[in-house]
Amino acid sequence: MVFVIAGAYKNLSEPREVLEVYPAENRALIKDVNVRMKHRKATQDAAGGIEEMLAPIHISNLMIVDPKEGKPSRVGRKEVDGKLVRYSKKSGEIIK
Repeated sequence: MVFVIAGAYKNLSEPREVLEVYPAENRALIKDVNVRMKHRKATQDAAGGIEEMLAPIHISNLMIVDPKEGKPSRVGRKEVDGKLVRYSKKSGEIIK
């Protein structure tokens, strides 16, 4: 779950679900964010029309949800039991 913090879909009151992440491009597909219209031409097999599709947005426009407070938080890394784990900088909780 993430908050969109920049762009046309920024709304800090509700977290959104991450559907897919593209790490090579630094982009993520977020539910109900960056909805685009695709015009499809009719073929013999399928009817044409206008379809809605999701487009990925850059991950710099997202903030992860704090597991304790449910608010946007920055992410840090620290070593716990010999392993690096991500944690919320706002509350200090480990992010799974």
